[in-house]
Amino acid sequence: MTWAERLQSVFVAGAALAGLGVGLMTPLEASGEHLVIPALLVMLIAVFVQLDASHLKDVGKAKGLVAISLALNYAFTPLLAWALGLGLLGEQPDLRIGLLLLLVTPCTDWYLVFTAMARGHAGIATALLPINLVLQLLLLPVYVMLLGGEAAMVETATLLEAVGLMLLVPLVAAFALRWISTRAKGAQWRDEHVGRWANRIVMPLLCLAVFAMFAWQAPVVAESGTEMLLLLPPLLAFFIILPLVSTGIARLLRLSGPQRVTLTMVTTARNSPIALGIAVAAFPDRPLIAVALVLGPLIELPILAVLSQVIRHREKDAPADDVPATNSEQ
Repeated sequence: MTWAERLQSVFVAGAALAGLGVGLMTPLEASGEHLVIPALLVMLIAVFVQLDASHLKDVGKAKGLVAISLALNYAFTPLLAWALGLGLLGEQPDLRIGLLLLLVTPCTDWYLVFTAMARGHAGIATALLPINLVLQLLLLPVYVMLLGGEAAMVETATLLEAVGLMLLVPLVAAFALRWISTRAKGAQWRDEHVGRWANRIVMPLLCLAVFAMFAWQAPVVAESGTEMLLLLPPLLAFFIILPLVSTGIARLLRLSGPQRVTLTMVTTARNSPIALGIAVAAFPDRPLIAVALVLGPLIELPILAVLSQVIRHREKDAPADDVPATNSEQ
């Protein structure tokens, strides 16, 4: 893990504070509106261009892990998100929708880094990535309309348009870029040049989008600072409950050590960049929804870093009969 990856939450927090300062002290805040979606679109293309569908063959090596991860991510987690929002944010509809958007979107990028740090199964973790991406594209509008209630006051067509813009468009553009670069220069050149370029610009573009959003909505954020603190209890509850549940189920199923690690990471990490893009596109007049999504990674990334180290040491110290060998570890 590079020093830049270790400091992601610091960079995002710094971009938010800088944008807030610019928005409050200068007349430039209106310009931020025109930067947010373009920056997020290019960032998502850079994320998706690094996807490699060849890893899907690893799914067959761990069918039990894949099945339970899908059940946790697309059945248990949405219900947990709905319950946390209703129970702890009942009087804050915008924060509740922001929480829902964040928690029902499994991560499709940085969880791979933390899985590797915790000595999980990199092949299976990578194979789950495109599966989670496609399921998000299909199910996110359903979750918002079914679980958002009256707080999700947006037309279905508007929500589908936002999902299409922020998920389908960059996905198609990324696969086109992969195909063109592979045909022109070969797979090795694509990975060494296009993949490396894409990896390097993701964090700067996310910071640019966060900076622009906070500059654009600085007055709203300043007026609602106390309300934002209400997000801490449900977020912390989520990032405590999911690792405990996934670890417990993994042990009941007697998954191998690397598979236990992979299940924990793939069900705990969330996809705040995609959720942020959809929030900005679908709810442009409700900035608190998008602002809530910026707070997610500020809490999530440090927790994932600590969790990866805790799991790594626990698995290292586990007795041999507690970590049975499987073909998926080969």
